[in-house]
Amino acid sequence: MRTPGASSELPMNQPPQPSPDSARLFLALLPDAAVLEALAVHRDQWQWPAKVTRYAPADWHVTLHFIGSVARSRLEELRAALALPITPFALGWGRPELWPHGLAVLCPEVVPEALQRLHTQLGQALQPLGLRTDPRPFRPHFTLARHAQAARLPAQWPVFNWPVAGYALMESTGQAGQRYRVLQSYGPAV
Repeated sequence: MRTPGASSELPMNQPPQPSPDSARLFLALLPDAAVLEALAVHRDQWQWPAKVTRYAPADWHVTLHFIGSVARSRLEELRAALALPITPFALGWGRPELWPHGLAVLCPEVVPEALQRLHTQLGQALQPLGLRTDPRPFRPHFTLARHAQAARLPAQWPVFNWPVAGYALMESTGQAGQRYRVLQSYGPAV
């Protein structure tokens, strides 16, 4: 529960509740426990304004593609179509940034070619299914907080590496306790 004027840690903004016949879907990289711990340490080094809304660690992920609302009757089709081979890669995290509209994010030092290729291939797999992809450039990141315009970035932050070997098809549940649900994991490490 949030106390007015106090920093809080809340789940991300709740999406609209989908109809029982549809699901709000996205593709994401899911951090393991070691990465979540490193992110929490990093997040705690920021100086947060009083009215910041910090994201809960259980909500942290890197979105590859937001798919949107899809009929549940199509889930098996999507599960099969999105099963692509993945070349494992390492992501070096260590670039804190404040984005427009008060988003506090942590970005990778470099976007590896293998990650860019995975993003492109997944986008290509979505198109024949009649699912649109975001035309904006891919900017992988962890969102740490909203309403953080006045936040002060950490003075120093060592890069930490995340070995990535898989991705997941996720559903936004709109429920406070379990905001996201894994529908399908792809790759050996997810």
